[in-house]
Amino acid sequence: MTATIDPTTDLYPTRLPQPGEAFNREHPTVWGSPDDGPFDTAALEAHEQRGFTILEDFITASEVDEFSAELHRLSTDPTLAGDPRVITEKASGEVRTVFEVQKLSESLAALGRDPRLLDRARQLLGSDVYLHQTRVNYMPGFKGTGFYWHSDFETWHAEDGMPAPRAVSCSIALTQNYPFNGGLMVMPGSHRTFVPSVGETPEDNHASSLKEQKIGVPSEDVITTMATQFGIDQFTGAAGSALWFDSNIMHGSGNNITPFPRSNIFMVFNSVENALTEPYAAPAARPQHIANRDFTPLR
Repeated sequence: MTATIDPTTDLYPTRLPQPGEAFNREHPTVWGSPDDGPFDTAALEAHEQRGFTILEDFITASEVDEFSAELHRLSTDPTLAGDPRVITEKASGEVRTVFEVQKLSESLAALGRDPRLLDRARQLLGSDVYLHQTRVNYMPGFKGTGFYWHSDFETWHAEDGMPAPRAVSCSIALTQNYPFNGGLMVMPGSHRTFVPSVGETPEDNHASSLKEQKIGVPSEDVITTMATQFGIDQFTGAAGSALWFDSNIMHGSGNNITPFPRSNIFMVFNSVENALTEPYAAPAARPQHIANRDFTPLR
């Protein structure tokens, strides 16, 4: 399925001076067909309805070990100290996230082109794709802090200039995801509703929002309404499982006060037909390592 996306028309206004009403999204969630990739008809229909898909045993145990070693290398590499791609915990100073990992790791770069990921991303988005963002996330035991409820697309639209929610994220677990160690929570079906946020985007908002997001998040009343309407599911499962989720789904995570750390690889695929333009609600675009502006299709 293809459709023209006009980047000059803002169909998802946000960062408003006053609260605005939530509204139905203008675009589909699944752009391709069962003939376009590994997902069959039932899987595509379920993804369209729920906004996410969980695949067990997505990568092998040996790959989990390989990528876990890469995460450890990146988090302890002294040459990356002070690198803007490395985000630390606000309180403890421990590494929280490393961005643009396809530039820092050959094995992770190859993973982004692996048919298991690439074919599914192309199928869901109905076109060639590129990596909008990549990162590895760490949530240490006892001290890992979560993220408040939000839609990724709201930020990518406002601060990166992504015209439409024609993007999909793949989160691959490298540790066991228990119900109690800060796993990702999603509201199934919420991806079909766009929630505008309130408040002007500060200059260089990414410098603080990557540690603790305060701009671009819904109010407690909105979250209460949506949770009542859609319910809440959680991504749990063994290392090697993968969560594919729509860019506009409402999601968040709690703090990890257990002894069990959690880590994952996170890759965002965007349609080449949905390439970034100027930010819709921010003074300037975020840096390249957070919002990639090389739209060359992945092969």
